[in-house]
Amino acid sequence: MARISPILAFQLIISSLFSSFAMIPVSGENHGFVGSIDPKLFGLQNEKLTHIRLFWHDIRNGPHPSATNFGLVRMFGNALTIGPELSSELVGRAQGFYASAARKKLSLLMVQNFAFVLGKFNGSSISLIGRNSIFNKVRVRELPVVGGSGAFRFARGYAEATTTGNATVEYNIFVLHY
Repeated sequence: MARISPILAFQLIISSLFSSFAMIPVSGENHGFVGSIDPKLFGLQNEKLTHIRLFWHDIRNGPHPSATNFGLVRMFGNALTIGPELSSELVGRAQGFYASAARKKLSLLMVQNFAFVLGKFNGSSISLIGRNSIFNKVRVRELPVVGGSGAFRFARGYAEATTTGNATVEYNIFVLHY
């Protein structure tokens, strides 16, 4: 029985791997480096609309602050709870930053991920980025949902932020996802 050299065996393995990638079924049109793909190949069946209501707690003082200053930027890792009390059940953490982004009135640029740690969305996250005019006369401010992970892959939508107390914000999030 003839023996195959290790180099030839390696080349055969690599060759078979590359040829197997060429056989992956992709439906749609191919336009060079861009092509359309059937969403069902990713298990994307029916899009859902989910409403999430939670409370965001920004603790700036005391022995365990959830936000810290760096110039005009504040990084945070805030609790997300079911109710307005900080002692209510924790459903996740808001992780991100906000920065002063206006010259005349106080308006913040907010970039944050809501990372869920409870229930059917445990391990998933929603990403928000946008302008938050916290002292605007309009009581409810709107931030876009720009993506997510886990159960919120391909997410899009918006979040309504309403200040309910001293640095406690109620978020009502309306997110389309699969």
